[in-house]
Amino acid sequence: MSSQSAAPELNKGSEPGRGRTEGEDHGTAWLENQLSVGDFVKIQRAFEPLEPGQTICMSREEFMQRMTEIVGWGTKEEYGKLFDKVDVAQAGFINWDKLTSFMLLTLYENDERAKATSVPQWKDLKFLPGKHKDTIQKVIFLKSSSRYLTISKEGLLGIWGENLKLQETFPITSDATKLKHLWVTSLVSLENVNKIAVAFTSKEICFYDLLSKEQFPCQYKLQGLKGTPICMDFWYDPLDANESILSFGDITGKVQAIVFTTALISLFERPARACENEEATVTINWAELLSGYHKCCYTLEHKLHRGEWVRQVTYNASLDAIISSTTNNTNTVVLAWREKSKKHLQMTSFNIAQGIHAFDYHSRLNLIATAGINNKVCLWNPYVVSKPVGVLWGHSASVIAVQFFAARKQLFSFSKDKVLRLWDIQHQLSIQRIACSFPPSQDFRCLFHFDEAHGRLFISCNHQLALLAMEREASKRVKSHKSAVTCVLYHSVLRQVISSDVGSTVCFWMIDTGQKIKQFTGCHGNAEISTMALDANETRLLTGSTDGTVKVWDFNGYCHHTLNVGKEGVVEISQILVLKKTILVTGWDRAITVFRPQNFNQFFIHPEEWKGGIQHRDDIICAAFLPPQTLATGSYDGEIVLWNNSTENAHYVLHPDYQRLLQSKSEPHKLLRAGRSCSSRPTAEQATLRASSYETGTECDNAVMRLCFLEARKNIAATGGANLVSCGGSGYVRLWDTFKKQLLAEFLAHSGVGSIIMATDKLNRYLATGDLDGCLKIWNIEEYCLNSSKSKTTQAPTLIRSFQPHEDQISSLEMCEPGGSSLIISCSADCSVCVTDVCGAPVYIFGQAKHWRIESCFSLPKKDNNLMESEIQEESIRETASLSKEESCLDPTEHSLLDKKDKDESTYNVGSSEVINLAIKYKERNIYKKKTHNLYSSEVIQKSSSVFRSLSIGVLKELPEVNKPAFLLDPEKYFREEPEEECPQIPEPPSLSETLKAVFVEKNLFPKDFLDRERRAKQLCQETSSEVNIKRNKNQL
Repeated sequence: MSSQSAAPELNKGSEPGRGRTEGEDHGTAWLENQLSVGDFVKIQRAFEPLEPGQTICMSREEFMQRMTEIVGWGTKEEYGKLFDKVDVAQAGFINWDKLTSFMLLTLYENDERAKATSVPQWKDLKFLPGKHKDTIQKVIFLKSSSRYLTISKEGLLGIWGENLKLQETFPITSDATKLKHLWVTSLVSLENVNKIAVAFTSKEICFYDLLSKEQFPCQYKLQGLKGTPICMDFWYDPLDANESILSFGDITGKVQAIVFTTALISLFERPARACENEEATVTINWAELLSGYHKCCYTLEHKLHRGEWVRQVTYNASLDAIISSTTNNTNTVVLAWREKSKKHLQMTSFNIAQGIHAFDYHSRLNLIATAGINNKVCLWNPYVVSKPVGVLWGHSASVIAVQFFAARKQLFSFSKDKVLRLWDIQHQLSIQRIACSFPPSQDFRCLFHFDEAHGRLFISCNHQLALLAMEREASKRVKSHKSAVTCVLYHSVLRQVISSDVGSTVCFWMIDTGQKIKQFTGCHGNAEISTMALDANETRLLTGSTDGTVKVWDFNGYCHHTLNVGKEGVVEISQILVLKKTILVTGWDRAITVFRPQNFNQFFIHPEEWKGGIQHRDDIICAAFLPPQTLATGSYDGEIVLWNNSTENAHYVLHPDYQRLLQSKSEPHKLLRAGRSCSSRPTAEQATLRASSYETGTECDNAVMRLCFLEARKNIAATGGANLVSCGGSGYVRLWDTFKKQLLAEFLAHSGVGSIIMATDKLNRYLATGDLDGCLKIWNIEEYCLNSSKSKTTQAPTLIRSFQPHEDQISSLEMCEPGGSSLIISCSADCSVCVTDVCGAPVYIFGQAKHWRIESCFSLPKKDNNLMESEIQEESIRETASLSKEESCLDPTEHSLLDKKDKDESTYNVGSSEVINLAIKYKERNIYKKKTHNLYSSEVIQKSSSVFRSLSIGVLKELPEVNKPAFLLDPEKYFREEPEEECPQIPEPPSLSETLKAVFVEKNLFPKDFLDRERRAKQLCQETSSEVNIKRNKNQL
């Protein structure tokens, strides 16, 4: 089925089509659905009163007459029907408020109707590679860190990134029994306190802290339960996070709940000895909770299920009730309502034939959907227990899972025969059926979880986790690739853009026109190309893939080498950094994978040893290089390690909360400075050093996704300032001084969108940042953080432009300057590659039907004469500073003229929320430079860093008035024309015949014997030729 449009729009034309086609929906032919925005403006003017405070009302006849005249189209009968719809109370008149209320309600109903009847399109079923060996018990999504958690029965916890790449796995066990006798039954996330709760078959519930610097330490252990908990649910009040409820059901049919009243302070009472060591596990007995010993919480429970296993339990705030279910046909679903005292429960039960496997509740529709063992999906009103309000027929096997698609008012159901159905709740019809292909298994155990925010449906088959991702709504947007684009590069020599996608295709585009030149398909088979790189001479293209290989190509499509990065395993390659003597590959390990091109004597190349060893505590994501020998690598935990690329040894670690010195591989790490994460406890140093990769707090999510050195800033080592930019987790951009090992600036570039990426131009004037929503921002960093500072600044640089060129996340950015104009090239998961400029030009898509001309589409910003004059003055100041650079070493404590200029200009900042045009920015910058120049020319400036600092440069004295010279006062005297004098005639030379004494004779020039010899040779030649002619004539006869 094709997907229908879910968003109704007002017509933007001045007059719609008067006729209606045969197949057109009758609702679209109504007058209110054909009025355009311009028509409503005309109608609004008709209702505007002459005096303020009055309300214009119209009767039916007046409305029909005036609307026909004002709007200019439509019949009186149509406007009469519209009047009757608006005048529901039949008052006989309407005003502007009634008309607009009716139109808003109509548009809302059309929108809801379109959503309910639209059918989502799905990508192919994909199995996610994991390390679980037993049945997966639960899948949850952590909103604070945008990660997924999975847990299996053997106690293995998997941490997945938002891109569904498995990052880490940890064994979660209890000390009560051995691992082989222990099962994990359920998992819930306590989002308000950054913890998770895990239930075990040992009748325990353990609470693990996600913000700890260790690997998920157990903070609380609840013991003494009468039955094994097999299902759990957690809820907290978004308006007051202290109020929260943990509910769970066990195998004895008992439903119990712990109501926390001060969750943000502490879940349970901690003894005095435990307060000294917060990492210690506090053991809590269930009897203590029943007795009321813990003042910060109390318990609720009921036994209405009477010995049946409680399959599912949840607390719903809108009903203020705990809902639970079993597979028994008596008391199948129980609603335990909380009374006013909040400590007693009032029970309501539903009896469903043959029982149910699962249920779900929709608060807006006020419906409970049940997955029946009798192959039926029933819809129940929670206040009516006698019979369901609707029954959905269609499954041919027992239904094992149901979940509402809340935004569209639809319902998912999944049956034992591995068939997925999507239902329209309003019409109670099945609008989609998908048969999922799972490997055959005798014991089929399924987990069903729909992540509505990301459009992802997870279905587990025993230990395997499958993903059914929803396609985005079909749009008319031009696509550069057939699948999601992963990386983009710019070839400056060929003036071409190179892009790759998840379908293992590489495309080449002309930057001047946007035309595709060629493409390579199947570069890594069916594996995704995750990143690309060019060598220094731009003669080779390197592509990295999820199949664990990096291939070296020429531009004719020939593969010269295959670098075996993953050692025949699947790895996630995030970056390839090509240096002069090495090729560095990162993304899936804590160590740097290195290849040395001088040893490329075979087709298949294996990695060599990195001498510096492992210095990161988490996987390395990105790297950057600053000539001649500085290498920086960033990891998922927010650490940036500085290396000497020549010796391959690390010497320093940068982090937003701390910095530490690395002595050698064998010596321990030494902490130099600690930031806000440190405390006075003895274990604080270890806690600070351990920046764990599984932190979930928004402020602690410091993952470094991109690193970039500001190579254009040449004098940073002497003058101070930022020369390294990092970005990543939580949308922050940070600027570092790698010489002084200091964080100079930190600002929020994109809020509420997770991690971001960035790119900068060669002159380091602009910084482009992109986020997961497809938004792109361009910042002016030319004069940002040019000087060192003791304190970190949080003020953002000037925002030049903010726009959304893509519909999905931006996967790669590249900045280039063909023809002198600064262009930004971006690619996205929406299958498009776009190009635009800094100044605000339209966004062009590679692959669009109409090609562009780069000269006319992306023009250079115009510069006036004053701007050119100010740039010349600036250049002269730079030259003066460069001449005194060698002299600055004589007195390093004083500052040069360039330092003063930089300091003055650095105070000229604009707030982060101010978006300015580039032309205005140039104009303001020109005015500022003029003021600075006037300041220099009107004051006496001491040359502090020069040996001639005793000399002063002041304003030149005005020259005295000079009298005009005499030749200007009396030009007639000096420049008058003299009368012409007659020149004496020059006699003509005699002719040649008169002066020639004798005629030229050749015999007078050569000796006589020489001439006789030449004469005889000519005569002999004539005789020989005559004889030859005679013989020739005889032969012819």
